[in-house]
Amino acid sequence: SYQCMEATPSLACANKCVFCWRHHKNPVGREWRWKTDDPNMIVDEAVKEHVNMIKETRGIPGVLKERWEEAHTVRHCALSLVGEPIMYPRIDEFLADLHRRSISTFLVTNGQHPQAIEDLRPITQLYVSVDASTPETLEEIDRPLFKDAWDRLRRSLKCLKTKGQRTVARLTIVKGWNSDEISGYAKLIALGHCSLVEVKGVTFCGKSDASNLNMSNTPWHHEVVTMVQKLQKELQKLRDECPDGEEKIPEYGLACEHKHSVSVLLARVDQFAVDDPETGNRRWRTWIDYDKFHRLAAKNAEDPTFTFGVEDYVEDTPEWALFGAEEEGFDPTDTRHRKKKKHPKYTKFDTEGIPTHDDERKPLSEEDRSRLRAMMEKKKKELGDGVSVIDLKGGEKVIDDASLMFRGLTIVK
Repeated sequence: SYQCMEATPSLACANKCVFCWRHHKNPVGREWRWKTDDPNMIVDEAVKEHVNMIKETRGIPGVLKERWEEAHTVRHCALSLVGEPIMYPRIDEFLADLHRRSISTFLVTNGQHPQAIEDLRPITQLYVSVDASTPETLEEIDRPLFKDAWDRLRRSLKCLKTKGQRTVARLTIVKGWNSDEISGYAKLIALGHCSLVEVKGVTFCGKSDASNLNMSNTPWHHEVVTMVQKLQKELQKLRDECPDGEEKIPEYGLACEHKHSVSVLLARVDQFAVDDPETGNRRWRTWIDYDKFHRLAAKNAEDPTFTFGVEDYVEDTPEWALFGAEEEGFDPTDTRHRKKKKHPKYTKFDTEGIPTHDDERKPLSEEDRSRLRAMMEKKKKELGDGVSVIDLKGGEKVIDDASLMFRGLTIVK
């Protein structure tokens, strides 16, 4: 990720999402009505400014010299900085320029411009944000400008079915807002036969006049894991219930997780899983062979009749990134730094949220666990059913969950 540049060719967007970290200082609109800058100039300036920012990090504690030097060469571009990149009228030329520079492309769209998605050239990975599972919650969460926003989202997802390259349904979970109706999410994902389903907890970015979120709306990793497990079951249910003669939706498996990002990845078994010839166990291949992608994309640019698919540029997933791995998505070759030497007071919990292991990962005594259990029972009685949701003025929702009372506690070492 240290060689990844975040950029956008468009500041404008057709949504005003409640969780947007940009605090809605950017323009909004249903169509492009601004000056159209040259795509090559945008890429040139984006790379230039990105490298200048990298230069400023020299000497910062923790910055590795070899990575700092490598970071001066941009290899990836995340088109998710601000606004809706696909609104930019010359997006195709913009993407082509990135590919000519051997920069991979990860484009995130809110699914309000289905025709633009359909017309898009092959890119490394295409994301469609699926922020709600019903028309009502879509209006509440995304606050779209289009009156037919729900239909546009559904049409955008259907476009993914024929894209050919890696497609992702990205779910940003806002606790108390869009964390229910799992079956609705499954039905939307089924429309596009998405390659991947990325479920991520919302990141609280502070208070602003444009948003009414608070820290209690940010789910814990274990809550996201539970939701994804339910989502996988709902997708399998749709697959099993598919009538004879109709195309079944793909089978999805729990492939990866990254606890620090509060994210879990479901992947299509037919595109990313292979049977290990030695063990017979399933082996995931969700990583990307970037050099191969660029060769394939260049061939497609020369000859548009040439097509390629997801399986053509996959790579083995490292063990530490797999779902359920002890590392929980942390690369063991990296050193983890904690702010102000703060460490979790408890490192493991049971299904009820009661701590089972201390800060040294040693089991707690039964006496300690009984004491903590009594504290939680008292909290549950205070809240009534164990969870309290208070609706405040302006639409803010404050959640108090007894099962989370011991998580997030820290000690200084």
